[in-house]
Amino acid sequence: MATEAKRRRVVGAVGGEDPDPVAGFLSWCRRVGVELSPKVAVSRQGTVAGYGMVALESVQCGELLFAVPRDALLSQYTCSISGLLEREQGALQSQSGWVPLLLALLHELQAPASLWSPYFALWPELGRLEHPMFWPEVERRRLLQGTGVPEAVEKDLTNIRVEYHSIVLPFMEAHPDLFSPHVRSLELYHQLVALVMAYSFQEPLEEEDDEKEPNSPLMVPAADILNHFSNHNAHLEYSQDCLRMVATQPITKGQEIFNTYGQMANWQLIHMYGFAEPYPDNTDDTADIQMVTVREAALQGAKVEAERLLLHERWDFLCKLEMVGEEGAFVIGRKEVITEEELATTLKVLCMPAEEFREFKDHSEWQAVNGEEHSLTITNIPKLKASWKQLLRDSVLLTLQTYATDLKTEQELLDNEEVYVKLSRREQQALQVRYGQKMILHHLLELTS
Repeated sequence: MATEAKRRRVVGAVGGEDPDPVAGFLSWCRRVGVELSPKVAVSRQGTVAGYGMVALESVQCGELLFAVPRDALLSQYTCSISGLLEREQGALQSQSGWVPLLLALLHELQAPASLWSPYFALWPELGRLEHPMFWPEVERRRLLQGTGVPEAVEKDLTNIRVEYHSIVLPFMEAHPDLFSPHVRSLELYHQLVALVMAYSFQEPLEEEDDEKEPNSPLMVPAADILNHFSNHNAHLEYSQDCLRMVATQPITKGQEIFNTYGQMANWQLIHMYGFAEPYPDNTDDTADIQMVTVREAALQGAKVEAERLLLHERWDFLCKLEMVGEEGAFVIGRKEVITEEELATTLKVLCMPAEEFREFKDHSEWQAVNGEEHSLTITNIPKLKASWKQLLRDSVLLTLQTYATDLKTEQELLDNEEVYVKLSRREQQALQVRYGQKMILHHLLELTS
């Protein structure tokens, strides 16, 4: 998962720099019962970034690549202070739900005899994580303006700061025998949050448990070595005794083995992992149109105060239907409208004649938008009512204005390899995020013209 090629032993581990962290890790795997197929190897050669896993021989679809027993997982339930974390769980509740795992990591990192020390040796250097939360704010806004990432990072930083000072630090100070002074650091906590964001796994709930809170995150040695690709060739399966990484398609000798971190747009990848997939590799890429931007576009067409008041009434009605919100966004993929019902309903309500809206609003049972003429599949957008298309187009144009540069500028940078290679890594990754989003938005312009 890491995007940095350099890794080192992290803070708190003893014994200095491991001359061969891979050998130490593989020896540890054998001791704790991690079953690694002889057909695969952990390597820094032939991988897209940092450590990864490559095939030493051809692998068939369905073959087991490795299995990790649950005892080898690192979580709030397996760490050496699991009993304390369970007893104090009421005081460790937080918005993120990550505090118990983060405390487990803070303790194990500085515990000389931690079971997971050889695993930590393969972690990236914490001070070199490339998440945008570690970029200077000026650089983050300059490179990612309009993408949604700066706003997401600001929320993260606020939540991390509050969580640390109100829950984590008081807990560590209450147990000074378990947490040495050098791990009581907001900076280290930031780094571990980013690490959990990028490296942890969350076991899916059973179908009958859908109403429950999500499972707590956990660290899965070996599984977190795999890098991400949307067209992945491996998948993690959960069973009662172990977690199994299985090939999902044939893998040829020398090919890198990729997991997927989920269906993630490039803005999510750079936010959570510090990298983006180059265009057009990320088939899960999306662009957002803020819901309030659609309201703003509709207000542009309101010529008199009565029309503006009616439009606000329509918006309030949509809010009651829970189709829109002040901080929500309509999400457009490369091949589908992810928020199809919400966007279709919003366009319908904002564009319908006043009398029709009154009748629609007063109807005893509101009915969802339906019918082929109202379908918001990508291919059907050109067939929408003219008023719908115009509002959607105006919303796209307003969205494009939030970026600091236009599509033509991005295209010229990508086309000029000599210039592109001279960009910093951050500039390259941010460019891929912006370009992918703008390509989706410009496709919408074509469809609504």
